[in-house]
Amino acid sequence: MSVQVLSSALLQRLPGVRHGFFTRQGGVSSGVYESLNVGVGSRDDPEAVRRNRARAAAALGAPPERLLTCYQIHSAVAVVAEGPWSERPEADAVASRAPGLMPGALSADCAPVLMVDPEARVIAAAHAGWKGALGGIVQAAVEAMTALGAEPRRFVAAVGPCIGPASYEVGLEFLETFSRDAAGSGGFFSPGRAPDKRQFDLPAFVLDRLAASGVGEAEWIGRDTYAEQDLFFSNRRAVHRGESDYGRLLSAIMLEP
Repeated sequence: MSVQVLSSALLQRLPGVRHGFFTRQGGVSSGVYESLNVGVGSRDDPEAVRRNRARAAAALGAPPERLLTCYQIHSAVAVVAEGPWSERPEADAVASRAPGLMPGALSADCAPVLMVDPEARVIAAAHAGWKGALGGIVQAAVEAMTALGAEPRRFVAAVGPCIGPASYEVGLEFLETFSRDAAGSGGFFSPGRAPDKRQFDLPAFVLDRLAASGVGEAEWIGRDTYAEQDLFFSNRRAVHRGESDYGRLLSAIMLEP
């Protein structure tokens, strides 16, 4: 099976920019990692992960050493890449203005965010789970791009496959955390199946963080990692099934050389 890549209509229209929200299809891994697991931090066979990453990079027209993903820690840390790395930094967003470099984000329910200023030719990829989104990773990625000469009002951004609002049940303590740390965020919660449960709309919250950071245009591509098991890895689904681990999906963006 060939590598299957989804795209954003907003990003697709921009000349000189390649991007992809990769599914789990088209790789060489097996078991719970079947098949395009790109997570270096998973317990998958490292050689399978290496081959999967090479396949993904090739799908966007780059050698694997130019695919740059971080040691993700659910932080608000964004780094700038000027060339290939010898070691992954601890961060959750990568910005660059170097053609041919491919900033990427790994996810398995968290929201991957790809951004570009098509005029300044600056790009970024961010990993925004609830903790990172609440803590400021979107703003940090925007600031890293701005430091490279970009202007947020010109940004075009897309939120990739992530856990959707119908699949993301949380407790009242989760709502309380957001109410305390992000004023006005109650609108991203809807009633759950029990009085002490709520459904959280992660993609809508990330889109709100993008708007609050001045980003001019953004969309969620509307794909739910938990619900679409044939296409996506999901941490929450793996936990519910009692599986030992889970694969990681890749989202990446690149300026054409």
